[in-house]
Amino acid sequence: QVQFVESGGALVQPGGSLRLSCIVLGLNFRDSAMAWYRATPGSKRELVAMIDEPWSTNYGDFVEGRFTISRDNTKNTLYLQMNGLKPEDTSVYYCNLLSPGATWGQGTQVTVSS
Repeated sequence: QVQFVESGGALVQPGGSLRLSCIVLGLNFRDSAMAWYRATPGSKRELVAMIDEPWSTNYGDFVEGRFTISRDNTKNTLYLQMNGLKPEDTSVYYCNLLSPGATWGQGTQVTVSS
């Protein structure tokens, strides 16, 4: 059974940084293209960042060089380093496959506010 366990969200001031982590269980993580998504209540889930074979990365236009996606295949863990956070980054962040199925984790709440 596939599981995504996100963590690392917090309340942070504008301009601050956070590092999100996601432990992935139940699939061949090493060979899987992965992504971070975010969603706020009432809004559609949007792609934040992706890391594909051979581990090339790509980001949503709104990232503007502020975030970095990475992975540790020895720990089945996906990361998202977020710097220069803005209030509009406030959202619940999720990890999943680049082509997600029906299973999602609980996400981790990121709130950017002074």
